[in-house]
Amino acid sequence: MAEPHKLIIEAGRAERHYWADLWRYRELFYFLAWRDILVRYKQTAIGVVWAMLRPFLTMVVFTVVFGKLGKFPTEGSAPYPIMVFAAMLPWQFFANSLSEASNSLVGNANLISKVYFPRLIIPSSAVITSFVDFLISGAILVALMLWYRFVPGWRLLALPLFTVMAFAAAMGVGLWLTALNVKYRDFRYIVPFIVQFGLYISPVGFSSSVVPEKWRMLYSVNPMVGVIDGFRWAILGGDVRIFWPGFTVSNGLVLLSLTTGIWYFRKTEKKFADLI
Repeated sequence: MAEPHKLIIEAGRAERHYWADLWRYRELFYFLAWRDILVRYKQTAIGVVWAMLRPFLTMVVFTVVFGKLGKFPTEGSAPYPIMVFAAMLPWQFFANSLSEASNSLVGNANLISKVYFPRLIIPSSAVITSFVDFLISGAILVALMLWYRFVPGWRLLALPLFTVMAFAAAMGVGLWLTALNVKYRDFRYIVPFIVQFGLYISPVGFSSSVVPEKWRMLYSVNPMVGVIDGFRWAILGGDVRIFWPGFTVSNGLVLLSLTTGIWYFRKTEKKFADLI
């Protein structure tokens, strides 16, 4: 006969068992992620095609503006559209994660105010939902490679590592914006501006190699520069090179944003139910 569940009320228990509770509440994590995926495409005429249409059209615009009109060079021997889309994949994942995660706690206010569970589950499930779009959009990259008869090299094996870095960047910045949006609702207006502005200061429509050498280190303060350069290095292969000093700085900031994002989220988490 199975033992009955015990309710233990103990000061500080939730704090000490927080990370273990993340695993205990994994079914809630699955439920929230799956619910968000279903809601996103519910009653849409073309369903998951929307996940591919936006990055594809952005790639077309950037190819025309930067590649055809601006005469910006491609990287290595890769066709310009493939170079752009290799950057669109991590950028779109990052941008969608910020938009979804920043509003995730406010959108689940009723759940937060009634039930205990590690609040970190909510923004994490929002990032996972955006990661599903990332995987779907990858089909366009495969189609482009087939169209241009472009074959990636052995560096493609390193792509999962850079995907982890993209995930860390999305989680780090996303946790900061999620926690700040609960306390300061102004951030729901700031996040779209950050996403739009970040698209143009990140090397999405052009190669980061066009940035003058004396500005490369400063430019690498943008954490997505290292992630995008890593994706291009892995996907395009060939003569593509990584500016290692800037790459180190950029990815160091990714890890810093993730560490401090978790710290700040955990610090303010106790007040969420009251503020929301």
